[in-house]
Amino acid sequence: MIITAALPLVAEYGAAVTTSQIARAAGIGEGTIFRAFKDKDELLDACVAEAVGTDHVLRELASISLDEPLPVRLAEAAEALRAHMERMGTVVGALHASGHRRGRGPGIGSGEGEAPPPDDRDGKAPPPDSRAQSLTALRNAVIELLEPDRAAFRLSPEKVAAAFLALLFTRLQTPAPEADAPLTPDELIAVLLHGTLNAPRSA
Repeated sequence: MIITAALPLVAEYGAAVTTSQIARAAGIGEGTIFRAFKDKDELLDACVAEAVGTDHVLRELASISLDEPLPVRLAEAAEALRAHMERMGTVVGALHASGHRRGRGPGIGSGEGEAPPPDDRDGKAPPPDSRAQSLTALRNAVIELLEPDRAAFRLSPEKVAAAFLALLFTRLQTPAPEADAPLTPDELIAVLLHGTLNAPRSA
């Protein structure tokens, strides 16, 4: 409950957010925060972990009905993943821009000028093995959405899921030139399912 209330405030204020603001948003007394977290840094680190964690988006992917047509399933998956990436970027970016480092950010109990612990990663991303596990979990969730149409694909659902995630993450992470609008989710899915030719063997 505390982290849920804190996330939008952290996205807006970064490390400058106060525990009194978070307490008001959560509808609790400020002292309750310090019964759950030893200091503000620990709360901010928990917000980073929640933002980069995949539990929420995996639940959303699992809730997509397999009875929906394939393009609809993929469009809903694309939106869930876009929202996840946006939230992660906003929260981690706001904290990083305001000087917070995992385990040593500004706030109660932080040691200004202290060296980071050996496993400190500046709040930017989870360790590489954690990233790999998260990507595998996301790919498996997309594979589940593709399974009902396995017979319709020329490639395995595993490869189609990998292509879907690659297209989606490239779209989200690569700014398009001002003259070119980025691919819409529908266009991305059309490219994935039908390619870019007007008709098969037209080239």
